[in-house]
Amino acid sequence: MKVSMKYAGRSALLDISGGAKLLQMAPNLARQQVSFDGSLNRPIEFREAISALHDIVINDLRFQPRDKTAYQQWLSEQRARERTIRQTAMDQKRRDIASGIVDKPTAELKKAHADALKRYWSARKTLDKRLRKENETLWRKLMPYDPVITVAEDVVFFECFSVDQSSYGCLTVDRGDGFGESGQTQLGTTNVDYSWDLYDSFQSLRTYRQTRFQIDAAAFEVSTSGGGDQHREEKIDLPSGWLSGFVRLQSAMAMPMKKVTLPLATMYSLLAFLKRNKAKTSPRAIRFELRENETPRLVLEPWGNTIEAIGATYQGMPTEPIRVWGRRRLLTLSRLLPLADSVDVYLLGTGLPSFWVVQMGPMRLTLGLSGWTTNDWSAGSSIDMLLPPQKPEPTLVASVAEHLSNRLAGTLDEVTRHTGVPSALASSALNQLALRGQVIYDLHSGQYRWRSVLPMALSDKEIGPAHPELQAAESLIRAGKAEVQEAMAGPRGGIILTGSVEATPCEALIDGDGVIRRGKCLCKWHRKAGIRNGPCRHIQALRMRHEQQTHAKVSQA
Repeated sequence: MKVSMKYAGRSALLDISGGAKLLQMAPNLARQQVSFDGSLNRPIEFREAISALHDIVINDLRFQPRDKTAYQQWLSEQRARERTIRQTAMDQKRRDIASGIVDKPTAELKKAHADALKRYWSARKTLDKRLRKENETLWRKLMPYDPVITVAEDVVFFECFSVDQSSYGCLTVDRGDGFGESGQTQLGTTNVDYSWDLYDSFQSLRTYRQTRFQIDAAAFEVSTSGGGDQHREEKIDLPSGWLSGFVRLQSAMAMPMKKVTLPLATMYSLLAFLKRNKAKTSPRAIRFELRENETPRLVLEPWGNTIEAIGATYQGMPTEPIRVWGRRRLLTLSRLLPLADSVDVYLLGTGLPSFWVVQMGPMRLTLGLSGWTTNDWSAGSSIDMLLPPQKPEPTLVASVAEHLSNRLAGTLDEVTRHTGVPSALASSALNQLALRGQVIYDLHSGQYRWRSVLPMALSDKEIGPAHPELQAAESLIRAGKAEVQEAMAGPRGGIILTGSVEATPCEALIDGDGVIRRGKCLCKWHRKAGIRNGPCRHIQALRMRHEQQTHAKVSQA
């Protein structure tokens, strides 16, 4: 998908009177007008958090095979050249030895050799930095889409999505404590110009000098006064699936999750161990062992090392051990720990996404991780297949969109009261808006916030087609090949379904929120990964058939 960006200049850290600094962000003029101007009350926390957000967005841990044809040819030529040089030097040295004129290396020669090596490695590092900064093609591979900034009534938050589509970052700053008074504020969402130079400027933020944060409103005035020649326009071709992954994680954030609060000492122990050790065998997971009113335990596999969250108590329903993979991405949080108050972890289940929220006074950094590094949001996790299969009417979705766009934020209960529909149906409408890139769920406040990733709502083309297993399940329902044999009450208000789909016996455990938590099936899809990649077509068809029967009974009554 091609996206247009239009900026009046570059974002930069500028000097202003009295030795103060102005962190001026250039907004995207192709979007709605957004402005903000306030002093940074916590410059150190902001510096570390925004730098961690930068590390998230350029993170790409996927294996990238290389075309080594040209390298192999160069290597062959280099070896032949080295053989010639060595043979020539050896013949010359033999002649010198035979004639008795052999000199030992002097101290000056050794020093010259060391200086030459130092210059060589310094030149290599300089070249690496220049390529990273000056190569626009390389930069766009690292930063596919400029950061999204939203100015709300109570917070300002920055969002990014990693290039490998496995990590999501969101930095939220409370306007009351994080910033001083803002003289000019216009609520909304926009992109801001971002570059390596701006990242380097962040590193100079200090507490001993005042720094103001500004989304420049004057840029829009220049735009309307005909200063188009000063603008810089870009046409960005977003990677396939990147935008789909960005919006699909919103549905994951709004799902019922288990919350675990980890003391800082526990996070220090976890990250220090991961920094010093690299697993060479499977499994490479963090196993959470959670029991009600007991200390949470983290087990690092395959070593079996146990880290107890001393000082914390798990308040929630007991659960079987939950494993999460792709743990080396957590090292991004290392620089935040000296400034953090606590870390909250939100878990969906084994092999499913997890969210790590670092609390830093008036700031919070949310790191969302897919089930494992190569399991990206857009293709592998298939979170939407776990959700109830209810499809809200377009009129209901439009009503919820109008309500949130006017109020900018609201809880599920508020949306339910406004629409007058059951909470499950209101939640499904909110999920549709999240998939259209218009709504984000705030884990800390428990609110849905109105936020548009693009100036317009995403279409089905940008989101991508439904998962093949979901399409197959709908085909099985239309063909009448699903049969529910028994539906019994499950734990904590859930239900256990047993039946046969396409002559294949299967079972499903659905919790009180309508989310599939476990399943059993004999098909190849389920045997390979269970429900970590989404439930198979048979389990989904079994749930759909049960929903049909339930609605039929309600209609008859």
